[in-house]
Amino acid sequence: MDGAGNRSFRTLFLSDIHLGSKPAKAEFLIDFLRHHDADKIFLVGDIVDGWRLRRSWHWPASHNDVVQKLLRKARKGAEIIYIAGNHDEFLRSFQGVHFGGIVVADRAIHEAADGRRFLVIHGDQFDQVVHNVRWLAYLGDKAYDLAIVVNRVIGRVRRMFGRPYWSFSSWAKVKVKKAVKFISSFQDVLAQEAHRAEVDGVICGHIHHATIEEIRGVSYMNTGDWVESCTALAENFDGTFEIIHWAKVLGAEAATTRVRPRVVAYEEDGVRAA
Repeated sequence: MDGAGNRSFRTLFLSDIHLGSKPAKAEFLIDFLRHHDADKIFLVGDIVDGWRLRRSWHWPASHNDVVQKLLRKARKGAEIIYIAGNHDEFLRSFQGVHFGGIVVADRAIHEAADGRRFLVIHGDQFDQVVHNVRWLAYLGDKAYDLAIVVNRVIGRVRRMFGRPYWSFSSWAKVKVKKAVKFISSFQDVLAQEAHRAEVDGVICGHIHHATIEEIRGVSYMNTGDWVESCTALAENFDGTFEIIHWAKVLGAEAATTRVRPRVVAYEEDGVRAA
């Protein structure tokens, strides 16, 4: 990619975009995809929000633009693997099928440039609430919707007083003890699955909490989401990984509005895994 602020990677990992839901920040993802290319792109689940689409249809032009942008990258030679999640679980019956150059899978093994092998999976398979108490999972989904509404209200108030963007739901995840315990338990279970799969690490989504950590001797990496934090996981050509926080790049004002984001210079948080 040419021009200031544009970058190319060996691999990009995106998850929890939730196209079809009102909170999805499709415009920011379009801007991200305009500034970033990769030889391979993993869509790590919950790209389309089938749960919300069943309740009420919401598919603005920007959501269709995300799909078209990804299809265009596939036509230009990028290898794209769509790992199904719980919100787009209907795709699990289409494993191995190609849609416009995008292949669907339930899980995959990704070999990094330095030879390390990673299990790529959405992660809902190891969320006992999703699989054992389905009604509670739907209730939690509605509670998350409420948290996003609170985010919007707080964002408007903070903008009125010239304050930067702040995510209530992200804050709650790291402050509420039960949420912290759930995240820790989820990470431990995924690390155990990496051991069982005899790989060096695991790359997942599902819990909307971007991070790179070493757990139980394996690398645990979560891509985050495109509902509140707007994060992506990227593999450089030397096999190192980093988390890109695109909402921070766009700035506080762009991160809390529904307008088309302006073109800005690239920044990153510098989180890397050797």
